[in-house]
Amino acid sequence: MNVSHRLVEILEENGIEHVFGIPGDQILPLYEALSNSTIKHILTKHEQAAAHAADAYSRASSNIGVCIATAGPGALNLVMGVAAAYKDSIPILVITGDNDLPIRDKNYFQSFPLRDIFENITVESYSPLNGTEAIYALKASLYALKNDPKGPIHINLSKDVLLFEEFTDFDLCYLCEADLSAIDEAQKFINNSKKTLFVLGSGAISQSEEIKLISKEYNIPITTTYNGRGIISEEDDLNLGILGIRSTPQALKAIGEADSVIALGSIASNRTFPNLDENKLIHVNIDKKVLKGKYQIQGTVKDFLLNINFKKQDWISDILSINNERYFEGVDDDLTPQAAIKRILNKFRDDIIVADAGSHTTWVSLMHKALKPNTLLFPAATAPMGYGLPAAIGASLGSDKQIIAINGDGDFQMNLQELATLKENNLDVIVFILNNSEYGIIRQWQEDFYEMKPYQVNLNNPDFLKLSAAYGIDSVRINNLSDLEYFLDPNLKGPLLVEVLVDKQNIPLPNTKN
Repeated sequence: MNVSHRLVEILEENGIEHVFGIPGDQILPLYEALSNSTIKHILTKHEQAAAHAADAYSRASSNIGVCIATAGPGALNLVMGVAAAYKDSIPILVITGDNDLPIRDKNYFQSFPLRDIFENITVESYSPLNGTEAIYALKASLYALKNDPKGPIHINLSKDVLLFEEFTDFDLCYLCEADLSAIDEAQKFINNSKKTLFVLGSGAISQSEEIKLISKEYNIPITTTYNGRGIISEEDDLNLGILGIRSTPQALKAIGEADSVIALGSIASNRTFPNLDENKLIHVNIDKKVLKGKYQIQGTVKDFLLNINFKKQDWISDILSINNERYFEGVDDDLTPQAAIKRILNKFRDDIIVADAGSHTTWVSLMHKALKPNTLLFPAATAPMGYGLPAAIGASLGSDKQIIAINGDGDFQMNLQELATLKENNLDVIVFILNNSEYGIIRQWQEDFYEMKPYQVNLNNPDFLKLSAAYGIDSVRINNLSDLEYFLDPNLKGPLLVEVLVDKQNIPLPNTKN
């Protein structure tokens, strides 16, 4: 047995069922081992797509997303997708091949300092020098991704290391570091507070039931980040909705009035807290690097909840008196993006929605009601175009739900080659392309903020139906609202592509007052 075979065994022992990637010279020993394993390799058509698919797989399932690439261009193509996962703290395992140790990081064919590159967009980046270090790196990575999930972890494996037959195996003892020293001060602060507010990020998903019980028992309202949506149903009265530059009216009022803000499992970014007084922030996160505010607690949300007592609140009625329903012009017109999206969301409200980057994503996030966590997938902190289609593939393999991918015509073309991957795996994914023949947000920014005529934003798109047919996927084009309403049916099955010809529309500008 060489190192490659032992590494694949470890993946199997840890319940890894799917990996996403593209083979290449320096990573072929690992692929040889994969070919004889129970793990299903999903051959994407671009490495960026492999990273996005692994990202969404982690979000939609209870398993770890894994992406694999060879050295040089393969590894570098992963960077965008890994960076997006890093900014959203999504735990994925990133494996890259590299040249043999004697020429690694030197000026040879396809050599780049991959550890230097990936250490800026991952929680940890390993470059093992022998078989024992490679086994340690994988075991430590899998433990951390399951128990201390701060974001992607990268392992760079030289081809000769993968072929080594000498290595030492061992049992790994790896503890999550924690610092709960601020708990007592945080408790005193909560005891003296009269208006406590929860802000839930993706790190709070595992404690959703406990948070819901606490919120109900003590009448503590909650708001969420983009990635925390659905931890408590957005139809629940105590969930005031998303917080930040796209705040709901209730969340906006609550963050302004709260005298203690408890951020659980979020990174407390400036998009969530544009103008927060950090003296009233209790911030709980297992990642020390992201902690902010006066009361910083490094640990899991569970650690915090087990060590804190709450008291009954009596301020929610004033917040709930505010109408939280948003009215958007154009939702009944033929055929605006918001009109189309409203009807798509209404028909597929129990399924997983995957958004890409563009004006459609704003409408989706404003109009979608998240009933459960990880039912709206979107790389909120980076927003790369090209996320939607490969993410829908990853989510479909990680979940038994139907996947609805909503794309614009511009972002769809960033990774449209993944239609081949969708067809090859015959996944139940319905891809909607809202086609307005432009980069809509950029055109709006040019007009509104630079007072310039639209420049380099008009798109001469291909015939998306012919494109879909070339990949063997059924498709339909819709150009009016009544046809869309007639066509939409919860019993539709994928793979299917639906092109919706929409009008050019500006998105609502974000609210930054809070």
